[in-house]
Amino acid sequence: MKFESPLIKGTLVKRYKRFLADVTLENGSIVTAHVANPGSMLELAKPGSTVWLEINDDPKRKLKYSWKLIETNQTFIGVDTHYANKIIKEALDNNAFGLNYESYETEIKYGENSRIDFLLYFKQAPKMFLEVKSVTLSREAGLAEFPDSKTLRGAKHMNELTEMVKKGFQSTILFLVQRSDIDLFKIAGDIDPNYEESYNNAIKQGVRVLCYDCVISKEGITIGKRLDLANVSNSA
Repeated sequence: MKFESPLIKGTLVKRYKRFLADVTLENGSIVTAHVANPGSMLELAKPGSTVWLEINDDPKRKLKYSWKLIETNQTFIGVDTHYANKIIKEALDNNAFGLNYESYETEIKYGENSRIDFLLYFKQAPKMFLEVKSVTLSREAGLAEFPDSKTLRGAKHMNELTEMVKKGFQSTILFLVQRSDIDLFKIAGDIDPNYEESYNNAIKQGVRVLCYDCVISKEGITIGKRLDLANVSNSA
């Protein structure tokens, strides 16, 4: 997945109101950028951090700049959660996961007022409900965690994936770690015990787990290597 326009470098002043960030550009001017990330961005949104913005010329957008990457310890981290599905779609089109599906649809209604990110169809197997979560949190070197804040919506998704398994379908949760300095993934149960409970129950009921990191540059983001999972034995 390529960025729509070349990224420009800046220094984070502060993130506020969740979806806004003030950034000092290299010419000294301060701009406000859109932050497409509903999470807390724990350990990431530190004033003084090097960030990379994308400029857009769409007159319909209120803000001219969008925050796409943060650079820490010479590692790029993708902060735009909207990119996760685009990256996975590109990976599915290239058969990066070896799932051997025949076709797929996106954003299909299911469960209780929800939409599944991808619905995969197989020739000789039940269809698969594939939910994607974007991950950026790392509180320990080499370890990624999800979620970075409490997420009732995330727990609801895990419960709905579990219900699909009970109905005879396949369900998979795919955690996409938008960084490349990670070897292991786990659930941050101390941040959201309710999500951890829903996740563990889903695993016991047969929901499968996949986790991949990303290859990130100032030009774009693509799927990377598969990561090991902590305390999960039924990964897809």
